[in-house]
Amino acid sequence: MLMPEVIDPNALTFFRFSGGMVLFWLASLFVKKERVALKDKGLLLLASVFALTLNQLPFFYGLSLTSPIDASIVVTMLPIATMILAAVFLKEPITQMKVIGVLVGASGALLIVFNSAQQSSGTGNMTGNLIVFLAVISFGLYLTLFKSLISRYHPVTVMKWMFLWATLTGLPFCYSSVAGVELSGLRAEVWLSIGFVVVFATFFGYLLLPVGQKVLRPTTLSMYNYMQPVVASIVAIAVGLDSFGYQQGLAGLLVFAGVYIVTQSKSRAQLEAEKQLKG
Repeated sequence: MLMPEVIDPNALTFFRFSGGMVLFWLASLFVKKERVALKDKGLLLLASVFALTLNQLPFFYGLSLTSPIDASIVVTMLPIATMILAAVFLKEPITQMKVIGVLVGASGALLIVFNSAQQSSGTGNMTGNLIVFLAVISFGLYLTLFKSLISRYHPVTVMKWMFLWATLTGLPFCYSSVAGVELSGLRAEVWLSIGFVVVFATFFGYLLLPVGQKVLRPTTLSMYNYMQPVVASIVAIAVGLDSFGYQQGLAGLLVFAGVYIVTQSKSRAQLEAEKQLKG
């Protein structure tokens, strides 16, 4: 509804960054105050670059160069990329069950993508696909590298700093787009749509993300990325933009099955514990 006819993608992204920053700093007034070490503030700057700046801004730019269906397919690479990154940096094993779960979930997500009439238009572009892929890798690095940092602080504390840094680092890239938006000319429904994106898709979404990071392994967490096309399909059906068919039902089952299989795969700690028992 908003992009790109009403608002430039970079402008909406900056509204997310700055709106999220304001909401998280306001929320921090109602939770126990935590002292964040200077070193950790620097690490949160890096985390915000990987999770927000280098994820959101390149993604929308890449999407403008390629087709929605190509971008949707590239995004399904997140759990695969995260699984590989976790193996490299965290020495998490790539088990047979984990691989099967990732592929089963991916097949469900791709089934929805290929059967979506709304995502069937446009021409793919290799440069655009590569930029979207780099955005996916950036978020995968965030999930993998910053788990211990995120676990040390309250989710509100983590996100108030991350969104502050994202607002500052994103401003140079978004300033011209934001300056070009005629705020006084925006209709009420546009403001409501922006509000939904900022409050629900940004504030509540990113408030819950560090909670998941504390208790889930990176690959398991990234698997829930496959829920996005499922939810989008359900909403499209609910508002009359799509009809329910066996493809949607099968895709949903595959995604849920894939997530379940990955959650049942054994972690490095579990495998090491088994070796000690056998030894």
